Amino acid sequence: MGTATSDVSGLLLVDKPAGITSHDVVAIVRRVVGSQRVGHTGTLDPFATGLLVVLVGRGTRLIPYIDGEPKVYDATIRFGSETDTDDATGQTTRESDVPEDAAIEVAIAKLTGAIDQVPPSYSAKKVAGTRAYAAARRGIALDLEPSRIIVHRWELGSRAGADIAARLTCSGGTYIRALARDLGRLTNSAAHLAALRRVRSGCFVVDDAYTLEQLRAGDSKMQPLRDAIPSIPTRRLAEPELTRVLHGNAIVANGEPLASRVALIDDEKALVAVAEREGDELRPKLVLRDV
Repeated sequence: MGTATSDVSGLLLVDKPAGITSHDVVAIVRRVVGSQRVGHTGTLDPFATGLLVVLVGRGTRLIPYIDGEPKVYDATIRFGSETDTDDATGQTTRESDVPEDAAIEVAIAKLTGAIDQVPPSYSAKKVAGTRAYAAARRGIALDLEPSRIIVHRWELGSRAGADIAARLTCSGGTYIRALARDLGRLTNSAAHLAALRRVRSGCFVVDDAYTLEQLRAGDSKMQPLRDAIPSIPTRRLAEPELTRVLHGNAIVANGEPLASRVALIDDEKALVAVAEREGDELRPKLVLRDV
């Protein structure tokens, strides 16, 4: 990745392996790039693998502007048993016969579109300031409110015994573990998530991500910050405009499409700021460079 400095900023796509947390990945990236300012746009459970969209340096301030929708996952759902964590890491709480294909298809239809999903008992959701997973570890079941999510599409793959493979396209905030749990219940069976891999988040794909081995070996390259927000239209700044923007001042909108946000770049196409349109002006809301 080249010489690390504390001023380095950029976008880094990482392919997280199983067995470590998303926070562990952030810690590894910090050591590799030599920056304490590292963040990501969406947590993966430790047993899951796949895409983490990581921002470094000043890029961490871009996280609220990144379009990470939809999420796409490759999942293996195992019928016959439900677990307390809704995945393969938990203890079996209930067993049942494996359902027929027809029952699975009917249940999937009910789990498609906008649905209200009850989060897993072992999740980071809070009730009166207490994390659900912390209460579950003490044997206390919290009454978790359902959240509205969108499951855009199920693409069923092969079935091998009690396991089915599926590619799911969904909104952020969706618990694939809970979909597996509910699929079991809706088929009058029991099920849990046996494996999970995130393959896409918005426009970012895992095929473009680096493994931890590549990161540690220096065989990776950060992308420029402009690549983190490709869906936002661009405005190249003239020199007087650049000076105004760096001081946080608005510039005149100049024929940009009627977008709510515009990425402001310099002559070298480096991202300078993100501005919001206010009438006939573009007003910087996030400036990524010093004067």
